[in-house]
Amino acid sequence: MSYKDMFISPTERASASRIVAALRGAGEQTRLRALALLARGELAVGELAVALAQSQPRISRHLRLLTESGLVERTPEGAWVFYRLAAPGTPERALVDGVVAMLDLGEPELKRDADRLAEIRRAREAQAADYFAANAEDWDRVRGLHLPDADIEAAMRKAAGAGPFGFMVDVGVGQGRMLEVFADAVERAEGFDTSRQMLAIARAALSNLPEGKATVRYGDVYEPPIPAGSADLVTIHQVLHFLPDPGRAVIEAARLLKSGGRIVIADFAPHGLEFLREKHAHRRLGFADAEMAQWCAAAGIPRLKAQTLASEAGGLTVKIWSGDRAVVEAVR
Repeated sequence: MSYKDMFISPTERASASRIVAALRGAGEQTRLRALALLARGELAVGELAVALAQSQPRISRHLRLLTESGLVERTPEGAWVFYRLAAPGTPERALVDGVVAMLDLGEPELKRDADRLAEIRRAREAQAADYFAANAEDWDRVRGLHLPDADIEAAMRKAAGAGPFGFMVDVGVGQGRMLEVFADAVERAEGFDTSRQMLAIARAALSNLPEGKATVRYGDVYEPPIPAGSADLVTIHQVLHFLPDPGRAVIEAARLLKSGGRIVIADFAPHGLEFLREKHAHRRLGFADAEMAQWCAAAGIPRLKAQTLASEAGGLTVKIWSGDRAVVEAVR
């Protein structure tokens, strides 16, 4: 099943005036180009301006119209504002999906937009890679500046349940800490990451575990190197705030779960510490419960539990989200 297919769900009925407003929102060249880019993942207004080769004030006006028509959702976050397509299952999202599917993405103008967006993302990924390479050796120290690790690990174990779990997957494995934390509760565990420096550290850290218990490999969160429907437990520990499209990462992670399998996510609650973007490669400044619940619902996880770990003085508040993939009953 493709990423796009994951979003398709029965659509609610809508009034004629609501549909007309959505059609008017999409019925302009620049706005249609913006929708085609947003179909690739959420973007900040400045990124859209660069990709569409237009001024930021002009793009902001188009985005305001797209938001007012219900085709796009706007999420202010500190000094940045992020935009994404309307929620799955809404008439507006169904309209956007249908229109974008009809576009010839090889058309020169649309291809140029996509190429510029790809350049933006490559630069962003290179910046993050440089950060991880520079901080891989003392990652615990950097993370320790704002995370009570022991509390988070204990909360994640509790959210996962007693187990035992047959197969666990850790998305964005980093130094392999989650695989160590859950080692006694799983038969087999595997993690993946795009940072080769982190993978080298993880392999060394996991060498003390029983042979075959835990392995790590190179892999992308948007194209996991693990078969869909194979995991009993999936963890995502302090990864999403680095990603350009965290919603897609959640959906791809959920695809790895068996029917009834559990996902456990740890990340920051919304905050306003802009220096984390500038000095620590954070793209998102935390996530709201409603936002995470929307992504998980689209991923087939209808009910999400949330736990708050209050920050200490000068620290950040951490959230633990957990939920089970909907059980699919066999057809007799």
